[in-house]
Amino acid sequence: MSGPQCCSNPPTLDSASGAGHVEKIAGFNTYVSGSIQSNLTILLVSDVYGYEAPNLRKLADKVAAAGFYVVAPDFFYGEPLVRDKPDRPLPAWIKDHGPDKGFEDATLIIDALKSKGVSSIGAAGFCWGAKVVVELAKVALILAAVMLHPSFVTVDDIKSVKVPIAILGAEIDNLSPPELVKQFDEILKVSEVDSFVKIFPKCAHGWTVRYDVNDTTAVSCAHEAHQDMLEWFAKYVK
Repeated sequence: MSGPQCCSNPPTLDSASGAGHVEKIAGFNTYVSGSIQSNLTILLVSDVYGYEAPNLRKLADKVAAAGFYVVAPDFFYGEPLVRDKPDRPLPAWIKDHGPDKGFEDATLIIDALKSKGVSSIGAAGFCWGAKVVVELAKVALILAAVMLHPSFVTVDDIKSVKVPIAILGAEIDNLSPPELVKQFDEILKVSEVDSFVKIFPKCAHGWTVRYDVNDTTAVSCAHEAHQDMLEWFAKYVK
């Protein structure tokens, strides 16, 4: 289910980017932005390029500015995907960094947050991270979920979602093509779970975090998706 689109437009990783800071949560290096005193927490689960991607950190800061405490853990243990690395191609990398392991690790983060007194938690997942988030949504470990250009997510996953979920898909996406996203929408429409599903025209997989900051159209599309995500969390993470 993974392929070239999953790895397209790799960002230049920067461990010093963002207005927040990195600290240990449940043993994971985690980019943190905002104040834990808000008690409204958003877990951001990255795509295959990890928590050092500058656009992901900018988004974390944007969510924090809206009043949330934001955490973006390094679920890849210091080994984000490096595109075109001969001795570590995507199939080999994904064996060691599967979304199932990401889900297990995310539960540790959530437990650690709850031990600090945090009770209101939402989660957003990008590409690889969307599969982690849908697993959290299936067991109601979060109050609300947002999946952005998801990978690995199946119809059966969507049938099992137990919390309000927003799905933001791309018109040009061979990992979650519009036809599949529309299936997700139809399933959710007849479920008891509140949902919001939107397909962004002329956008490609990864557009919300792997956009060119010098491309005004790309920036505008990414910001529209970010706003949709923020509005969903404002509605349900209280």
